Amino acid sequence: MDASELEQLAQAVAAGSLAPHELVERVRVDSVAELGYAQVDTLRGVRTGVSEVIYGAGKTAEQIAGIVGAMREAGQSRVLITRLDAGKAAELERLGCAFTFFEQARAGVVGDLPEADGNGEILVLTAGTSDVPVAEEAVLTARFLGNKVTCVHDAGVAGIHRLLRHGDEIARAQVIIAIAGMEGALPSVVGGLASCPVIAVPTSVGYGANLGGLTTLLAMVNSCASGVSVVNIDNGFGAAFQASLINHLPGRSA
Repeated sequence: MDASELEQLAQAVAAGSLAPHELVERVRVDSVAELGYAQVDTLRGVRTGVSEVIYGAGKTAEQIAGIVGAMREAGQSRVLITRLDAGKAAELERLGCAFTFFEQARAGVVGDLPEADGNGEILVLTAGTSDVPVAEEAVLTARFLGNKVTCVHDAGVAGIHRLLRHGDEIARAQVIIAIAGMEGALPSVVGGLASCPVIAVPTSVGYGANLGGLTTLLAMVNSCASGVSVVNIDNGFGAAFQASLINHLPGRSA
């Protein structure tokens, strides 16, 4: 259940087709599906507006399938599974779990992606082609959360004209996710061009002194551009989640 479904239930109570105690029963705060290996938060969408997402890394296919089943039984129509590899996806299919696997995004989606209902457009920019896997996770997550997304790849500062030729997309965006490895300069440049919030994503792309993305992370945290926030290394999901919250704020429109 998410916020829109809760609103529909409230309208049903107002219309007299649902009793108040039935509404309370459906939205009680302590609603948890206990699976032993997981406590599934079946009503997170009611409290936060977004239902629980499954982090696939470190879980077996059987555990993921069990969590998906609990979510579906609780009425969740869509489920996002992040950090899902091809081998585990094949195991899930053998277990009869119906979902769509997005290999580049390393994620799976149970159910259909929704129509976009955000205020405007989220623009995802990558500095290089090597950053595409993180970008694909961000794009899929943003679409799963009901956002219109445009993606521009390989627009790093080593060839600044490649970025500048996308000035219209930068000006139109409600939120920008700027993804880069190496020295992580892209978000600072974008922050100096854009009038909207910029969410920087450091990636683990780079040679030894990149330190697995730590150099990029520190560079982005020290950005001199105003309006730039930073998520963790390779965290396309976290960036997209934050961007979606911004794109769905009341009062903001394209």
